[in-house]
Amino acid sequence: MGTIKLTTEQFKEQVFNYDGATEWSYSGTLPAIVDFYADWCGPCKMVAPILEDLAKEYEGKLLIYKVDTDSEQELSAVFGIQSIPTLLFIPVGSQPMMQPGALPKAALKQIINDHLIVKQG
Repeated sequence: MGTIKLTTEQFKEQVFNYDGATEWSYSGTLPAIVDFYADWCGPCKMVAPILEDLAKEYEGKLLIYKVDTDSEQELSAVFGIQSIPTLLFIPVGSQPMMQPGALPKAALKQIINDHLIVKQG
């Protein structure tokens, strides 16, 4: 399936509607990563194909969303995005964590396996 581009409205519907919310409440049923990026950002371009690969590798277990910080400025401001890329890691049923910077694939896989994907057993 690959990564999924989100507008602010889609984010509110599919991830978290922050209007009037006092605490985090994830709307989805699968863990997710939200990539805050811009088309002109060099490190963002380096991370993009890695995220595409991971979206395919973890299909059915994890969703990877992309938010263009240039066109979705309200959403970027709500999350206090100051540097890009910034990744928001969203486990199901617990608090999200934010990580600025371009991470290598091995580091992303470790975060996914250690914090997002629930082990069966």
